[in-house]
Amino acid sequence: MSCIKKIVKNVTFTNDQKVVFTNGCFDILHSGHVLYLEEAKSLGDILVVGLNSDESVRRLKGNERPINSEHERAIVLSGLSFVDYVIVFNEDTPYELIKTIQPDILVKGGDWAVESIVGYDIVLRKGGVVKSLLFKEGVSTTSIIDKLKVSQKKY
Repeated sequence: MSCIKKIVKNVTFTNDQKVVFTNGCFDILHSGHVLYLEEAKSLGDILVVGLNSDESVRRLKGNERPINSEHERAIVLSGLSFVDYVIVFNEDTPYELIKTIQPDILVKGGDWAVESIVGYDIVLRKGGVVKSLLFKEGVSTTSIIDKLKVSQKKY
């Protein structure tokens, strides 16, 4: 966590800037991710993306994941014009990272109930907003991997 605090310490936000935070594995970036991240950015001025480390992804998704390394995933995410900061975290959840950043707006993609979004208590306590954004139906990293496996079996 000390590495995160150093990064956050070096990033300064003005009081009038709304900081939006989201997180995820973003293993194989697809259109659903892009639309979701673009919408997240539209809610504020600065978009901070917490990116699960390779170790964290393995614990959450299994030993066959991630497909792309945390370094590769961070490069791809940081290349999106609407993503301002990418911070890799090793924990299974970004709770400590959210506690450190203290975002004004916390978002997740999908049909998450607000109370199920990790860090909602931190953001609501400071008077912030927690939202669950819609996701693009039928598009997911898992479905892409499944299609590739089926396609590979044909050959």
